[in-house]
Amino acid sequence: MKNSKLKKVLCRLAGDRAGGVMMEYVILAVLIAAAAVVAVMYFGRGIVTNLSTSTHAMSGESGKASASSQKAKSDAASAESENESYRKEHADR
Repeated sequence: MKNSKLKKVLCRLAGDRAGGVMMEYVILAVLIAAAAVVAVMYFGRGIVTNLSTSTHAMSGESGKASASSQKAKSDAASAESENESYRKEHADR
């Protein structure tokens, strides 16, 4: 069987302690990136709304800040009612 470059590299990495450590760091980085993506998907809308409210408040636009705050509260109430209806719907299962 002919030794390919890939096989040589894999054998060298498998036998090399530094290669194993590097793979651990790669796996850790992938897990952190996945957690960041999930967090942004879950909290994204709320973060954007809060940053918008803060920006308006710091720039002296209190009317827009108040509107953003009210929108955030209504979005939270809407999400809570959706969660409650989902829980009621799936409670029987």
